[in-house]
Amino acid sequence: MSKAMKIAIVDDEKDMRQSISQWLALSGFDTETFASAEDALKGLGADYPGIVVSDIRMPGMDGMQLLRKLKSVDSTLPVIMITGHGDVPMAVEAMRIGAFDFLEKPFNPDRMTELAKKATLARRLTLDNRALRRELSDGSALMSKLIGSCPAMVRLKEDILDLGQADGHVLIEGETGTGKTLVAHALHAVGARANKKFVLISCSAYDEDTLSRRLFGPAGEDDPVPALDEARGGTVVLEDIEALSSAMQSRLLTAINDQGTPAETRIVAISNLQEQDKTCESVLRPDLFYRLAALRITVPPLRQRGEDILTLFTRLSEQFADEYGCEAPVVSAQEAAQLLQAPWPGNVRQLINVSERAVLQNRRGTGTIASLLMAESDDSRPAMTTEGKPLKEFVDAFERMLIDNTMRRHKGSIVAVMDELCLPRRTLNEKMAKYNLQRSDYL
Repeated sequence: MSKAMKIAIVDDEKDMRQSISQWLALSGFDTETFASAEDALKGLGADYPGIVVSDIRMPGMDGMQLLRKLKSVDSTLPVIMITGHGDVPMAVEAMRIGAFDFLEKPFNPDRMTELAKKATLARRLTLDNRALRRELSDGSALMSKLIGSCPAMVRLKEDILDLGQADGHVLIEGETGTGKTLVAHALHAVGARANKKFVLISCSAYDEDTLSRRLFGPAGEDDPVPALDEARGGTVVLEDIEALSSAMQSRLLTAINDQGTPAETRIVAISNLQEQDKTCESVLRPDLFYRLAALRITVPPLRQRGEDILTLFTRLSEQFADEYGCEAPVVSAQEAAQLLQAPWPGNVRQLINVSERAVLQNRRGTGTIASLLMAESDDSRPAMTTEGKPLKEFVDAFERMLIDNTMRRHKGSIVAVMDELCLPRRTLNEKMAKYNLQRSDYL
């Protein structure tokens, strides 16, 4: 579940800061108190995981000075000011400087709770967006999201690392829901352009005139900077590249040719063609296709990723269980086989949905994974792939999942895992080596 946001309470009057702290703690917040602005500044950094409630009138550094200091450290940090009678003009000035809001003494505690909830919600969104931006610029973090050790995923990760260092344009192909946009982010983050701008445009999301302005300009008063200018030196990702009209394809080709070699701005095109009788090559004009497909990456469908399906299901269900504050479902051998045999037409995106619903079912104590897979199929039975899998693949995948789940549950305690699975230490060590499971990953 989401961790409670913190509230820093700054007031030189002990009784006041303690009463505010007690009230907000009863409202579900994690509070900490400071007797002076100077003390508060020592504990409040740029990524403080919460908000600040401060009195305006304090000896030494007052609340207004504290507000200015905090805004210079983190301009997005919400600060609620508490004013005495007659200090409203000062509170208005605090709002001009950037205070979130103010309360005039004596204030209604419920009003403080209401403001705190609004401020912490705003803070959580800010911190989440900040973390996302950092993550999208961190190549190692993005690569870790590409979970899986099947041969196809190993090749995909190697391709990303290799092509990330290259300068050529890239075409990413694959079925819907396989994670092509994540691959595009990773390509940018592991390469020399990582500290440059990354701009993502869906070619199917705009009418032709709007898309033309968004890509090439000229920009109107309310339009953002054209993507090819905004991302100069960085990466422009064009999702649904096949949606470009002939005229737009011609303009894009001209823009690419004008850049010369090596390209100043890298184009990463993503193809989402689903019709079996069509390919990106057959839809795009040949000269544009060969410029975009100088380097190519194909993201494998989930049904071809073997035991990665169980690994992904386990990780996703653990995340959703943590979010919903309940236990993750225990997967039986039969359910593991069903997960491995399902065709997964929606790929990872579909697996995410099934994992969340499995956790919610488990919380209610009803339903099975088989029933979820059945709901995904038009048939009265869980849909199965026509791609035959040998028995050994099912056995190995289930065994790996069982050891992995047990190691996670016992946080790497070999003795506890041996006891639960009734395995001698040598056998457990051999199986962990076979499945490339490292004890250090669970500590």
